[in-house]
Amino acid sequence: MRDHAADPATEAFVAHRNLLFTVAYEILGSAADAEDVLQETWLRWAEVDLAQVRDRRAFLVRVTTRRALDRLRALRRSKETYVGPWLPEPLLTSPDVAEHAELAESLSMAVMLVLETLSPTERAVFVLREVFDVGYDEIAEAVGKTPAAVRQIAHRSRKHVDARRPREVVSPRQARAALASFQHAVETGDLQGVLDVLAPDVVLISDGGGVRSAALRPVTGVEKVVRLLLVGLGDKEGALTGEPTTVNGDPALLLRVDGEIDSVMTIRVEKGLVTGIYFVRNPAKLTHIAAATPFTPS
Repeated sequence: MRDHAADPATEAFVAHRNLLFTVAYEILGSAADAEDVLQETWLRWAEVDLAQVRDRRAFLVRVTTRRALDRLRALRRSKETYVGPWLPEPLLTSPDVAEHAELAESLSMAVMLVLETLSPTERAVFVLREVFDVGYDEIAEAVGKTPAAVRQIAHRSRKHVDARRPREVVSPRQARAALASFQHAVETGDLQGVLDVLAPDVVLISDGGGVRSAALRPVTGVEKVVRLLLVGLGDKEGALTGEPTTVNGDPALLLRVDGEIDSVMTIRVEKGLVTGIYFVRNPAKLTHIAAATPFTPS
C-alpha cells in the first residue's frame, strides 16, 4: 500500500478496515478469505477517483460485500465435498467485543452456523442490516436488489435466524465460569464433574476437514459426548494443555499438544449448562490463530 500518512485513499481504507474485515468474515465464516476479500477491495479502491465518491464508507462496504458474495458462492460449491461437519474459522476477538451485544452474538459459533443455512444474499442482507444497521438503500446497491426486495429478504432472514439462534444469551462471566468448570473436569478425568456441566441434549460438532481425526457427524447426548471427550482428549500423544482465550466473542480454549496448537474449542451455554461444543481441528482453519499466538518454548 501507499504511505497512508499522505494518501487520502489509504487513510480512508485503514479507517474502515476493521469494519470491512468483520463484514467479510461474517458473510464468509473464514478469516483467511476475509483477508483476501479486503485485498481485492483495496485493489478496486486504489483505482477510484475519490472526488467522485460521495460516501467512502458506503462505497467500501458495497465493494467488500460484492466481493464476499462472489467468494461465498464459490465456497459453497467446495463445501459440498467437505469431509465431515464444517465449522467457521475461529477468530480471536478482544474481550470488549462482548460489550457490543449484537456484534458479539452474531460472531458466536452458534449464530455463525445458523448463518450457514441462509442463501448468500440472505446472509449478506442479514449481516449488513441486523449487525451493522446499514440502510436498505445502501444494502440494495451492495447486493444488486431493489430496496423493497431487500426489506423482504431482511424480514425473511431475521425470522429464519431468530427461530434457530440460542434463546438465552448468557453473560461472558457465566460462560467463562461454565468453561472453567468443564475444563477442570475434563483435565482431571472427573466424570461426574463433566456430567454436571453438560446439558442432557448437548451437541458436539468437530471439524477436522479430513486432515485431523474428528467425528464425521454431530454427536448428540451427554453420554456419547462425554465418552468422545474423555477418550479423544486423553488419547493425545504429548502433554495436552488448555489456554483460556476469547474466540468469536465467547470464552474459549486454545488446546495445545506439547505447546503446539491442536484445536480450538468454544461452547454454547444455556441455563448454566453447556448445550453446544465446537471443536475446530482442521489445521487450515487454525493458521490465523497460530499467527496471532506464536508458540514460545519454555
